[in-house]
Amino acid sequence: MHNSYIIFCKRDCPTCTLIEPVLAELLARNLSLTLYTQDDPAFPALPGVVDDTALEQSYAHNIEIVPTLIQLEDGAEVARTVGWDKATWRQMTGVDTLGEALPEMRPGCGAKNVEPGLAEKLAVRFGDAVLSARRIALASLEDEMEACYERGWSDGLPLVPPTEERVLKMLSGTDRSAAEIVGVIPPDGAECTVEKVAINAVMAGCKPEYLPVVLAAVAAACLDEFCMHGLLATTWFSGPVVIVNGPIAKAIGMNAGVNALGQGNRANATIGRALQLVIRNVGGGRPGGVDRSCLGNPGKYTFCFAEREEDSPWESLAVERGFAPADSAVTLFAGDGVQGIYDQRSRTPEALTQTFAECLTAVAHPRAVQASDAVLVISPEHARIYREAGWSKARLRQELDAQLMLPVNQVWTRAERAGTSAERVAKFRPGGLHIVHAGGSAGMFSAIIGGWVASGAMGSVAVTQKIR
Repeated sequence: MHNSYIIFCKRDCPTCTLIEPVLAELLARNLSLTLYTQDDPAFPALPGVVDDTALEQSYAHNIEIVPTLIQLEDGAEVARTVGWDKATWRQMTGVDTLGEALPEMRPGCGAKNVEPGLAEKLAVRFGDAVLSARRIALASLEDEMEACYERGWSDGLPLVPPTEERVLKMLSGTDRSAAEIVGVIPPDGAECTVEKVAINAVMAGCKPEYLPVVLAAVAAACLDEFCMHGLLATTWFSGPVVIVNGPIAKAIGMNAGVNALGQGNRANATIGRALQLVIRNVGGGRPGGVDRSCLGNPGKYTFCFAEREEDSPWESLAVERGFAPADSAVTLFAGDGVQGIYDQRSRTPEALTQTFAECLTAVAHPRAVQASDAVLVISPEHARIYREAGWSKARLRQELDAQLMLPVNQVWTRAERAGTSAERVAKFRPGGLHIVHAGGSAGMFSAIIGGWVASGAMGSVAVTQKIR
């Protein structure tokens, strides 16, 4: 069995300069020792020092602190220690008198290879991660931001240029292979890899920890029942609305409270935007092309929020749709803009439910039935009325269903054209009305997110995907 040693150090580290006599002593004892210096080839002033200012060996050995002492047996690492600890260095080297004049312990310093911005550059230069996406070379005087616009990648707002370093950092947010196929993106039917999602997540401004949510949203958008191709091609207003449930929402700092449906939160804004950029840049879904919306809506930039679960009187949307409370999941809904509900007068669940029903009647058109699904977003102050009265979500849904039975002779309905003898018809198809809890704790205002007028079996249904 052959023991050998590797030491990493740098001049710009007081502990490294402190142990310079120790390094000289180890060399004098003819230990099999390789000494790498990170910042100054002349430090330490000892024979055989290896210049690692390019940081290739530091990256390969995953050095985080200097000095680092690594012990090898027959070329395989068996132990390492960082900083200076007299007892540990003596035990690893077998030199009982090593560093006799030095203090017992001194902490090390951060290694150069883990300095901000360097880790990703080194991964590109020396790592084994292979990015397969086509490289775009820019002229020396070409502006990166303008280049993104000119190549048609932008949704109209500035993008973060997707450099290799940024894409690799984004990929650190998942343990999935960069080459894994997430789905086939409409309308062009293009296969989309994890890497391509990461590229668009970079451009959208995501953090790496958001990537699992974006991946789940992209996978959900590819499901046949969501009908993303049809949602693009419609002349209606709709686009994908992303609703996030579970522990990940809080872990990545999503907003479920004040201004939950508005601007100001990076996670909410960039996750929804990343999905839209994937549809645009991978699938080819662009306004004026397959995207034929007559007016569109601002949510087609991004529409993403988390449900406020911690003080909700009800089970979450994801739990209602079959997932465990500990699961993190995204639900995609083909939705329009936000229709506000103003009710500061109702003090009973019966009165407030009547308000909700009357407002829900107007979704798409007061005479349209079972064409558009909807999401009813109930604020905490309105939800409090139901909590205090002991109403479950099932009870609220039952009462809404009863009040949303409309006279058949006053509506436009497929059932009427089929010659139905029923006197009343439901405003929403079974399962077409979704209820979530979100918003600030002050304000007796709730909201409706109306759905695509091709909701249901003939168009799109809400889909929920577990976040991996």
